[in-house]
Amino acid sequence: MSYSVVWFKRDLRLNDHAALTQALCHGPVLCLYIVEPSLWRSADAATQHYHFLLESLRDLYLEFKRRGGLLHVVKGEAIDVLDKLYAFKPFHTLYSHQETGNALSYSRDRAVARWCRLYAISWQQSQHFGVTRGLKDRDLWKNLWDQHVGQPCLPAPTLIPCVPLPWLEPALPAAAALGLDTAEPAQRQRGGRKLALDVLNSFLNDRSQQYRGGISSPLSAPTACSRLSAYLAFGCLSLREVAQATALQLKALGPAQAWHKKGLTAFVSRLYWHCHFIQKLESEPEIEFQNMHRGYDGLREGDWNAAHFEALKAGQTGWPMVDACVAMLRETGWLNFRMRAMLVSTAAYPLWLDWRPVGHWLARQFLDYEPGIHWSQLQMQSGTTGINIPRIYNPIKQAQDHDPNGTFVRRWLPAMRRVPDTWLLEPWKMPQSLQVQHNVYVGKDLSVPIVELEASTRAAKQKLYAVRARANVRATKREVLQKHGSRKRLTTVKKTSVVKPTDQQNTLDF
Repeated sequence: MSYSVVWFKRDLRLNDHAALTQALCHGPVLCLYIVEPSLWRSADAATQHYHFLLESLRDLYLEFKRRGGLLHVVKGEAIDVLDKLYAFKPFHTLYSHQETGNALSYSRDRAVARWCRLYAISWQQSQHFGVTRGLKDRDLWKNLWDQHVGQPCLPAPTLIPCVPLPWLEPALPAAAALGLDTAEPAQRQRGGRKLALDVLNSFLNDRSQQYRGGISSPLSAPTACSRLSAYLAFGCLSLREVAQATALQLKALGPAQAWHKKGLTAFVSRLYWHCHFIQKLESEPEIEFQNMHRGYDGLREGDWNAAHFEALKAGQTGWPMVDACVAMLRETGWLNFRMRAMLVSTAAYPLWLDWRPVGHWLARQFLDYEPGIHWSQLQMQSGTTGINIPRIYNPIKQAQDHDPNGTFVRRWLPAMRRVPDTWLLEPWKMPQSLQVQHNVYVGKDLSVPIVELEASTRAAKQKLYAVRARANVRATKREVLQKHGSRKRLTTVKKTSVVKPTDQQNTLDF
């Protein structure tokens, strides 16, 4: 019997699934998800990602079952699984979505392409997100994004005629068997399309009213942000259906709901920027591991202090806002964009850390890790893109602006609950007499800053601006801008007007 294979990757849904829809037009399908050990051994993989994946796969499995279909989840390397499948029962076409992932998934996809050519199998890859594969001119990208997002969403198939897997597959491995650390945020979001739709609806109907003005502070952001980023990263929702559902809600709101409209309008601009950043990695996969502007090579490589990195990971930098953010990440797997930017900025400037190891650490901390966004942002906040004005966050000022009463730091750093309000911003300066009075001791209960903030930041700026001033660095900036810079004023679905943020703004506060 002739059949095709639908390979699910980071597109764990049936709705708006172009690869599955296309495959079903040509007869029976074998639907497959492959748990690839080599990818899970990557430096950016974490137990929380694996468990979120399994939860999403369970939802997807049940959706298949309700439609008379079957999703097979197997362990193995992609080429080995396809080889084994083809040997048992040859198939004519492989369908999947395009994936803009890390270097390992990119290498895997190239190997699969070679395998398909060897066996004369057609590999049909559908567009995922508003990202264009093989884009030659960045000037064309905005219109292509509009075209993709403006197309009707594909309905979930009502019936899925499936071909069974021709062998018995053992149970999936535990996270530890894949080499993943057993640590996992106790309060992380759970996976699956059902929960994704609940989160989307609560945001569109209610929480988006807080979006404007609420997404910067770590106090209000957990509810003001959409919290859809993990569901988009794993494909439980398509970006197109989120954008179109938002457009419908905007249309339904009346004149009296102007603030609600402003929140949703701002959110749609972030959906655009979501794809804008992923397009950078699609167009230049090397930015995962090399500076976007090669003139910055050698800026930090080999010139960073491992002890500073360990203090950052342990949440013991001595700056309460930074350490509280690390604690929140450890417990929830999520942090709003402003605080993420502050973490990276603190790592890159006063601590003078290379963005690569910091990036791998944070990738494991972020449940919603999306490689295209992640590595572009790491470089932008570290000053190595060459096209962005350096944005250097002062963690003391961030605390003053976004947590003036210490509510956030006291929630995540128990020792700070004993610190008087007067000393919240700089508790290490608290007099010894007050330490005794309040039973909280600097150097024991409270970390002392591992570097002097002002002096270290000033030294970092001098190093960075010395590179930026070089003639060859200035000359090459135009080339980077041509390849990766933003272009036209943003519009949303149905031409909704939005404000265009710069690359440095909080563009990814989902």
